[in-house]
Amino acid sequence: MKTGALVLVVVSLLLLPAAAAAAPEGTLTWAVHVSVAPTWFDPAETAGIVTPFMLLYAMHDALVKPMPGNAMTPSLAESWSVSKDGLAYEFVLRKNVKFHNGDPMTAEDVKFSFERYRGASASLLKARVARVEIVDPHRVRFVLKQPWPDFMTFYATPATGAAWIVPKRYVEKVGDEGFKKAPVGAGPYRLVSFRPGVELTLEAFEQFWRKTPSVKTLVFRVVPDESTRLAALKRGEVDIAYSITGALAEELKRTPGLTLAPTHFTFTTWLLFTEQWDPKSPWHDRRVRLAANHAIDRQGINQAVYLGLAKPAHNFVPSGMEYFWTPPPHAYDPRRARALLAEAGYPNGFDAGEVTGEMIYGGAIGEPVVNYLQAVGIRAKLRLMERAAFYKEYGEKKLRGTLHTGSGAPGNAATRIDTYAVTGGRYVYGTYPEIDGLFSEQANETNPRARQQILHKIQQLIHERAMFAPIIEPAFLNGVGPRAAVHGLGLVANFPYSSPYEDLKVKTR
Repeated sequence: MKTGALVLVVVSLLLLPAAAAAAPEGTLTWAVHVSVAPTWFDPAETAGIVTPFMLLYAMHDALVKPMPGNAMTPSLAESWSVSKDGLAYEFVLRKNVKFHNGDPMTAEDVKFSFERYRGASASLLKARVARVEIVDPHRVRFVLKQPWPDFMTFYATPATGAAWIVPKRYVEKVGDEGFKKAPVGAGPYRLVSFRPGVELTLEAFEQFWRKTPSVKTLVFRVVPDESTRLAALKRGEVDIAYSITGALAEELKRTPGLTLAPTHFTFTTWLLFTEQWDPKSPWHDRRVRLAANHAIDRQGINQAVYLGLAKPAHNFVPSGMEYFWTPPPHAYDPRRARALLAEAGYPNGFDAGEVTGEMIYGGAIGEPVVNYLQAVGIRAKLRLMERAAFYKEYGEKKLRGTLHTGSGAPGNAATRIDTYAVTGGRYVYGTYPEIDGLFSEQANETNPRARQQILHKIQQLIHERAMFAPIIEPAFLNGVGPRAAVHGLGLVANFPYSSPYEDLKVKTR
């Protein structure tokens, strides 16, 4: 089937394979703020949050991904093109790329990885892609059912994991569970050992197509307690400590030999009122949801937790995303919050049950949020879960009550709305018909200005209905010790973790 002449839109030689390099040496060790989950070893299960990419950037590679200086860098694909009619995207694959087990990467692996993908926005991607054609072993074509301006945003950014490639023959041999136990990828590092809840160890893959990694061994040590992470960094037991906040961040700044290294990315946290569609729930009343919004002192949380380096949020779409709409803020106003509760029939407040969140941000942000809610009469208790378990149950719609959630996944306003606010989205408990209708309309709109207006209208409706209570766009505050010559924090724009791993360096003397 003809889809129109192909017109080259992106060709890049930015990442040509490097000449022979020195053998990798040394070790870099991280104190990681979350318990490493095997589901994050498999790109097919990418959950619409940024956390899995902490590991995917090491063990796997994508056709196209963010790299320093370019948000869509050709990687396993050396170039791509789009047809004049917008119906076909063709990728030219890099030759001589090998997976960790020695299998060559081909178009079969690309097709297989897309068809196998079941993570965030999988249903939307597969509804819009008519088929994947293998043109030859190093050329693959995605044919769309109709022009879709956001194909590359959904496919080729960490909004999803669909463009991250796994070896077809190996996965078919070991199965999905076997793959999570012994993942094989095309990234700069391969798995050496994994002790759940304790430590993940990776070793340099010297045949990585882009360059031979400089550091021999990467160790990700699970250290859930923030003070313990900082203590390990001060003792030299780790080289990088993720997520240091509040008074501990101040202590980090004062400690000789250590560096506070903040990263900023498209990350927003918010409250989701899962019962707002239940007429029997207090949350069904918009005035109650507005009261919760006015109860939260966002700037106070910013100063106390993030040293003022974060941003108060009034939209669940991050301010740095394309098509972001700036809402009028729900200002911190406890008096207004109490008045709204009284108007809704709750002059003495009400028992709101649990606010459920994950352990990292649920503690740092969720605890003061619950305190602010209680101060105006919304009596709630904080319940914290391990991060991977929280997002698993959240995605399966098993959690009830009020959720403290968030996302740092890149993309644009459409990718964020699809995952969190449109019927069928991975984390959507309910929505409103107007939002679904407008989202379908914008997906088919090829005029950028008209599309922006529609996406702005969706965000306006979400704001007016107080569907969420946005809280903050956190800064990710990290500590770096003296042995890390290149720590990688901030090299890739809008990415919180160290990357690219093959560019990191350690002081060996």
